[in-house]
Amino acid sequence: MDCIDEATKIKEEALKALMDVKEEGQLGLFFAAYLAKKGAVSGLMSKMKEIPPELRATFGAAVNAARKAVEEVYLEKKDEIEAWKLKKKFESEKIDITLPGRTCLPGGKNPYHVVIDEVTKIFLDMGYEVAEGRDVESDLYNFELLNVPKDHPARDMQDTFYLDGMKELLLRTQTSAAQAHAMCEENPKGPIQLICPGKAYRRDDDDMTHSHQFAQIEGLVIGEEISMANLKATLELFVRKMFGEKREIRLRSSYFPFTEPSVEVDVSCFNCGGKGCSLCKGTGWIEILGAGMVNPKVLEACGYDSKKYSGFAFGVGVERVAMLRYGCDDIRRIYANDIRFLDAFQGK
Repeated sequence: MDCIDEATKIKEEALKALMDVKEEGQLGLFFAAYLAKKGAVSGLMSKMKEIPPELRATFGAAVNAARKAVEEVYLEKKDEIEAWKLKKKFESEKIDITLPGRTCLPGGKNPYHVVIDEVTKIFLDMGYEVAEGRDVESDLYNFELLNVPKDHPARDMQDTFYLDGMKELLLRTQTSAAQAHAMCEENPKGPIQLICPGKAYRRDDDDMTHSHQFAQIEGLVIGEEISMANLKATLELFVRKMFGEKREIRLRSSYFPFTEPSVEVDVSCFNCGGKGCSLCKGTGWIEILGAGMVNPKVLEACGYDSKKYSGFAFGVGVERVAMLRYGCDDIRRIYANDIRFLDAFQGK
């Protein structure tokens, strides 16, 4: 009966922990700790082999009852947080109609927003949802759930801004963290189809092609029988909508911890039509984004059954697209607030 008592103890511990949850980030951490596949509640079933046969039915019922009780309170807490967020949003967006009108001078839209808006529209038309995530992330969502554990070599490629005195909080190095949140919070587990636009941060040199702050748009699709063919078809449609109907893509083998297998994606040069020019360095191809099939380890870490579900992910750099499309020679111009630069984008 010790294991049955343990199920009751973990249930009470989880319910007590839920009482201290006040915001969405804490709710995600709670889910990973208790309700994810390797969480404390779900992990009780792994002890079934230790139970005498005559007590297994009783133990299974106790575990199921514990999980049901925790999930019910978890969903209530989630609804409560969502309602609180909506209330705050309504309060912050109130408009004072007694204020005098303001004259708005026409201006140009920053290419940062031009590219994000255009890419977002393309994927919204394809049935995707948008998840923006947050700039400050935990190590769990930014790295560990994405198959980048502590001391993993891939962390060296993402030299990071950690918050002073808070080793587990950092400025996110990739918008994939928003995908990890979406996978963990999907309950019950089911298909996901979303894009995650936003800023990311890495300690990088500031020069013509690098910045400590940059923007990404990452996409994630999870479902049953998702294959590399689905990924290729999706990227072909995106590239033709973004760069022209005559564009072709090619996939080159690569490596990303989040995906396996992984590919770099090139698009046929939209300046010369693939014949070779200075923009594509004479090759006829331009590297545009990275992609691949979601690593089964990531699916399992976020609570998905990797034998039932598969998926693909991709990521495109916003500034890279803007620089290629508009001939911008310095990434710093996009963030410099120079009106002369922005005037070039009026009407775009």
